[in-house]
Amino acid sequence: FENCDATILSTPKLGASFVDYLVTLHQNGGNQQGFGGEGIETFLYVISGNITAKAEGKTFALSEGGYLYCPPGSLMTFVNAQAEDSQIFLYKRRYVPVEGHAPWLVSGNASELERIHYEGMDDVILLDFLPKELGFDMNMHILSFAPGASHGYIETHVQEHGAYILSGQGVYNLDNNWIPVKKGDYIFMGAYSLQAGYGVGRGEAFSYIYSKDCNRDVEI
Repeated sequence: FENCDATILSTPKLGASFVDYLVTLHQNGGNQQGFGGEGIETFLYVISGNITAKAEGKTFALSEGGYLYCPPGSLMTFVNAQAEDSQIFLYKRRYVPVEGHAPWLVSGNASELERIHYEGMDDVILLDFLPKELGFDMNMHILSFAPGASHGYIETHVQEHGAYILSGQGVYNLDNNWIPVKKGDYIFMGAYSLQAGYGVGRGEAFSYIYSKDCNRDVEI
C-alpha cells in the first residue's frame, strides 16, 4: 500500500480464517503491486470516495457502494486518483476448493442488489453480494436494521463474521455482553459466539457489511 492509512482489523492471530482491512487512500494512493495471490480470494468495498480498480485485464470505476471480488490467483490493483480521500473495506481469505466448481470475478454496486426482507421482517434488509453457487466458499452481505428492529433471536453458528458498521447506531449482544456500537466500529464474531443486533437511535438505519463462510463442510 502506498500513500494510504491501513488498519488491519482481523487476522488469523485473532482466530479468524480471514483478514479484514480498513484503508484510507489519499490522492494517488492505493496498491499497484497487486492485492491477493495464489490460492487467495479477495473482496473490496468502497465506503466513501471514488477509486479505479483493475483485475483480469478489466478496469472498474468504483464509487461509494462499489465492490469487486477476485477469485483465487487473480490480483486486484486499485488507486484513488482524486484529490479527496477515499475509504475502502478490504478482505482476503485462503480459498477452499471443491472439485468441479470455481468462483469468478464479480463487480457492481450495492445500490443495484436485490433488497431481501431478512427472515420475512419488513424492517431488516439483507443484501447478498456474491452468487449462491458452490464455487464460492464465502459471501459478503449488508444487513440493515431500522431503528427498533433486531434479529429475531440470538444466533450461534459455525460461521465467522467480520462486520464493519457503515451507518447508524446499534446495541450488539456478544456472548451475552451488551455492547453499544456505531458507524465506524468493527466487530469480529468467532465460531459459535452468541450474537444478535438491535437498531437504536433516530432516523438512520443501523447497517453493516460482513463476511460469512459458506458452501463447505467442516474439515477435521
